[in-house]
Amino acid sequence: MAVLSTFWLFITLAVTLSIILAVVVLFPWLRLKKNADNHLIKLNIEVFKDRLAELSADYNAGAMSASSYQTQKTELERQLLQASNEKDSSLTSASKKSRIIVLIWLPMLMAIGYMLVSDRTPVYKLWQAQDSVGQVADDLLTSKIDMPPEWATQDSVALISAMQTNVHRNPQDASRWMRLSELFLSLQANEQALEALSRAHRLEPENDDIATAYAQTSFFVNGGMLDPNSYKVLQDVLIRHPEHQGAQMLMAMGEARAGNYEVAQAWVRKLKENIASKPGDHSSALASLDELSATIRGQQQAAQSQKHIMVNVTVNTNLLPLIKPNDILFVTIRDVSGGAPYAVKRIPVTQLEQGNISIQVSDQDAMMSGHDLTNAISQEKSLVVSARISSSGQAMTQSGDLSANPVPLQDTENQINIEINQQVP
Repeated sequence: MAVLSTFWLFITLAVTLSIILAVVVLFPWLRLKKNADNHLIKLNIEVFKDRLAELSADYNAGAMSASSYQTQKTELERQLLQASNEKDSSLTSASKKSRIIVLIWLPMLMAIGYMLVSDRTPVYKLWQAQDSVGQVADDLLTSKIDMPPEWATQDSVALISAMQTNVHRNPQDASRWMRLSELFLSLQANEQALEALSRAHRLEPENDDIATAYAQTSFFVNGGMLDPNSYKVLQDVLIRHPEHQGAQMLMAMGEARAGNYEVAQAWVRKLKENIASKPGDHSSALASLDELSATIRGQQQAAQSQKHIMVNVTVNTNLLPLIKPNDILFVTIRDVSGGAPYAVKRIPVTQLEQGNISIQVSDQDAMMSGHDLTNAISQEKSLVVSARISSSGQAMTQSGDLSANPVPLQDTENQINIEINQQVP
C-alpha cells in the first residue's frame, strides 16, 4: 500500500475533523423527536388520571351533581385527546436536506477560512520537499551517502529545506547539526554555518572535531580573529589534548592577528616540536611552519614601524540593552571630508566587556593598498574616528544602528576615546 503524501494526509485528517465537528453541531437535530413526544404524552396521562380520580372522589362524596361530574369528566377527556395530538414545535427536527447542507458547508467554510488566514504556499512547498527529497536529506545528514543523487540536486531549495526540517526534528543529534553546517559553508552562508556548529558544540562539548570546526569557522567568519567563545573552546581542547595540532595552529594564527606576536611564535614553536616528535617525514609541514613564523616576524616589524591608534570605545549604559550577541562593532578612521576610510576594524560585540573595549587600529586595517594611516598622516589629512554597532553586520549605516559622534584625530595623538551614545533613526 502506497504511503500517503504529507499533503493528502493533512487533507484527510482536516476533512475528518471537519465532519466530526459538523456532526457535533447537528447532534441536537439528529435526536429522535419520538422519545420527547412519548415522554410528554405519558406525563399528560398521569396528570389527567389524577384529576379524574379527584372528580370521582368529589362525586362519591356528594360534593357535585351527576351532570356536573359528567360535564367535567368529558372536558378532561377532550383536553387529554387534544394534548396527545399536538406537536412540540420547539423540538422540530431538521429536514434531511438541511442536515446535508450543514454537513457539506461547514467543512467547506472551515477550509476557506484556513486558506484566507494567510498564504499557505510555503507550507505546501515544504510538504512537497519532504515527500520528494526527505529521505535523501536524512541519508545525507546521517552520513549514509556523501553526495545527493543528481535528480535531488535539481531543486536545491527543496533539498536545503528538507535538511533543515530534518535537523530541527532531531535537535539532539550533534552530527546532523555538523553536516548542516557543512551545507551552509558550501553555500557561503557563514553565519548560519557558525550557528549550526555552535549548537553541535553545545550538544557535545567534549567532541574535539566539532570544537575545532566551530573555532575555525568562527575564526574566519570574524575576519581572522578569535573571539572569547572560540578562544575558550580551543583552550578546552588543548586541556584535554595538549598536542592537538589543529587547535595549536588556530591559536598561533589568532594570537598573531590580535597583535600578540610573541605568544603566536610560542605556539608555532610548540607545534613544530609536536610534529617533529612524530615518526615519518614531516619536512613539508615544518617548512610551512617556518614560513608562518617568518610571516609573523614580518608583521611584528611592520607593526612597530607603522602608525597605529589605540581607540577606547565606550557604549552608553542606556544603550547596552539594545545590543544583541550577533551585532558587529565597526571602528573607522577616514578623512573629515568623506571618501574611502583609511582604516576599518570589524569586531564582534561579544568582545566588549561591560560596554568597553580598547582597539588598536593600524595600517594593517587599511581597505586598499597605499590608502592607509601612515600615508594619510604624512599628507596631513584631517582625520576623524567614528564607531558604530551594526545589527546587520553591513558596512553601510542602517536604521537602528548604534553610533557615536565622530571625534577629530590630532596628528600627535596615539590614543583617543569615543562613546557610542545614540541610535540611528
